[in-house]
Amino acid sequence: MEAIHSGYKGLSLIWSLNWNLNLYDASILLALSFGAFIGSM
Repeated sequence: MEAIHSGYKGLSLIWSLNWNLNLYDASILLALSFGAFIGSM
């Protein structure tokens, strides 16, 4: 039971870090595409 619980905690930590990285990538992509849109006007 303890091993399952600690494994779940590690998995949720990895998931939250991954979610933060995905949010970071998405915001950079959005900023770049917005800059390209402004530049093409």
